[in-house]
Amino acid sequence: MPQNQQILLDNRPEGEATASNFKQVASDTPALQDGEVLVRHHYLSLDPYMRGRMNDSKSYAAPQALGEVMQGGTVGEVVESKNPKFAPGDKVAGMGGWQEYAVVNANQPGALKKVDTTHVPLPSYLGAVGMPGVTAFYGLVKIIAPKAGDTLVISAASGAVGSAFAALAKARGCRVVGIAGGPEKCAYATGELGFDACIDYREHDNNSQSLAKALKDACPDGIDGYFESVGGWIMDAVMLRMNAFSRMALCGMIAGYDGAPLPMAHPALILLNRMKVQGFIVSEHMDVWPEALAELGGLVASGKLRPRESVPQGLASAPEAFLGLLKGKNFGKQLVKLV
Repeated sequence: MPQNQQILLDNRPEGEATASNFKQVASDTPALQDGEVLVRHHYLSLDPYMRGRMNDSKSYAAPQALGEVMQGGTVGEVVESKNPKFAPGDKVAGMGGWQEYAVVNANQPGALKKVDTTHVPLPSYLGAVGMPGVTAFYGLVKIIAPKAGDTLVISAASGAVGSAFAALAKARGCRVVGIAGGPEKCAYATGELGFDACIDYREHDNNSQSLAKALKDACPDGIDGYFESVGGWIMDAVMLRMNAFSRMALCGMIAGYDGAPLPMAHPALILLNRMKVQGFIVSEHMDVWPEALAELGGLVASGKLRPRESVPQGLASAPEAFLGLLKGKNFGKQLVKLV
C-alpha cells in the first residue's frame, strides 16, 4: 500500500485563516478490508464553506476536527478494490479530503460514486457537474423560481457557482447580471459565460450606495431574484434594488467567515418589498441532485457551460490556494491537481 501525504487542520484560526493553521504529514495507507476501495485522488476541491468549518462554533455541520485530514470533495481513480461494485480504473467522486489517497467503505451510501468522463472532464465533477453546480441549480430553480424575462443578480459571478447559475438562468430566458472582482473576471462573465452585464465591485470601494447606483443602471427594471454567497455591503447594495415580491437564495456569507459580525443596513426592505429570503445547505437536498446533475452535465457536454478552473499542482499548494480563494484570487473553480 502506498504512503499517503495528507494535510491536517493543526489549530483553529483566530480571525483570518493563515497557512500556519495547517500541517502536512505522511502516513501509511492501511490494508483494505472487505467492501473497501483504495482511491488515488487526481483533484481535490477547495470551497469557501471550509473556512466556516475551521471555527469551533455552532453551524449546520460539525466543525472540522483538529488533527484530522481537512474534509473536502475529491475525484480520482480506483487503484485497488475489495468491493464487487468497483474495479481498478473506475473514475470516482467522493469526499476524500486533502490527501493523495483515501480508503473508502464503498458500501456506505453516498460515499463513492462512479463518474463518466466520456463527455464531461473529470475535474468538472467537482465544479459545474458537482456540488457548486447543484448549489446554483437549487437556489435558482427551487428558491428564486424565475419566469422568463426576470432580472437575476448573483455575487461571485465568475466562480464555480456563478458560471453554472448563468447557464441555467439563460436557459430559462432570464436577464442575468453578475457582480465580480476585477475587469478580467467581469469580461469573462459577459464574454464567455453569457451574463448580460457584470459589475466590478472593486470600483465601488465598500460603498453600497455607489454599487446600488451601478445596479440601477444594469437592472433598469429592478431585481427579481438574487443569489447570495458573500453578504455584507454587497448584499446591502443589492437589497436597495430588489423588487416587490423578489426572492433571495442565500448559500454563503463569505464576508463573515473570519468571525466579524455582518450587520444588515436595510432589513426593513424585506418587509416593504415582501421579499422571500431563504438560506439553504445543498447537501440537505439530495433528492434534487439527479435532476440538477443531468441538466448540468448536458450543458457542459454541449459546450453551453464552459467553466474556468484555477489548478495549482501538488498537495502542498492547497493551503495557499485555499487562502487565495477566500480573498478572491482564484479565477473560476479552485482545484488542486495531485497527479
